[in-house]
Amino acid sequence: MRVFVTGATGFVGSAVVRELLGAGHQVLGLARSDTAEAALKGAGVEPCRGDLNDVDGLRAAAGSADGVIHTGFNHDFSDIPGALRTELAALEAFGDALEDSGRPLVISSATGVLAPGRLGTETDGPDPAAPGAHRGEAERAALALAARGVRVSAIRLPASVHGVGDHAFVPHLIRLARETGVSAHLGDGTNRWPAVHRLDAARLYRNALESADAGAVLHAAAEEGVPLRAVAETIGDHLGAPVVSLSEEEATTHFGWILRFARNDNPTSSTTTRKRYNWHPQEPGLLADLNQNHYYA
Repeated sequence: MRVFVTGATGFVGSAVVRELLGAGHQVLGLARSDTAEAALKGAGVEPCRGDLNDVDGLRAAAGSADGVIHTGFNHDFSDIPGALRTELAALEAFGDALEDSGRPLVISSATGVLAPGRLGTETDGPDPAAPGAHRGEAERAALALAARGVRVSAIRLPASVHGVGDHAFVPHLIRLARETGVSAHLGDGTNRWPAVHRLDAARLYRNALESADAGAVLHAAAEEGVPLRAVAETIGDHLGAPVVSLSEEEATTHFGWILRFARNDNPTSSTTTRKRYNWHPQEPGLLADLNQNHYYA
């Protein structure tokens, strides 16, 4: 299968590319720079020059492929409405290219679309009050493409997708601990983040590409929920920093833009995904990975 992959040089996307190539698929990867283009060529990927704002280019690339995996997203928390507009336009372009073809489109969503405080399942729809509500709007738009003859599926990625090269929420917590001298959590720290290793997530993307039903929602949660206190304690052990509990007022100053995620209680089940798609995560869990030196080098 010839697969068009957005975010092909990103943290998750590059793992997906490797998984696809290992399974014998051909990959056309979106590249927005000379560096990205060279990296793709070196990995045996056909580069497609452009970015997520180039909807004509996205439409053409998707139309030339047997399927699409969309891992790219504009993670600009200073302009969430703008990021959402970009995502919706990209999804519409994919829908135009794949309409009435039955070809697969696998999009990336987030477990942060789920209502906090209870175990989320694949049958739960996005909650408009959830921290990741903007991703929920995009997820709904993507799944609506099933009615247009696209075999679309959505993979909800956890707050922590870890592994070598991680540069998201957990590394930001490490930076904050280094800058402030304390490794912090909010309140009693029992709020939970689901987690997955990038290589396990990549296997699920391939499974979805090859066999997911139109309109399917998959949960890439290898761990249902890791308490944030345990994350803070692991970071504190490695940095020699005291672990502290912060009040809501203190947390606002300490965490800044990441506060809504640092307070989120987002336990997430993947039981249905594991059974339906024969998905068996086998890479290290979040705390085991946090004990590796690559986070502190």
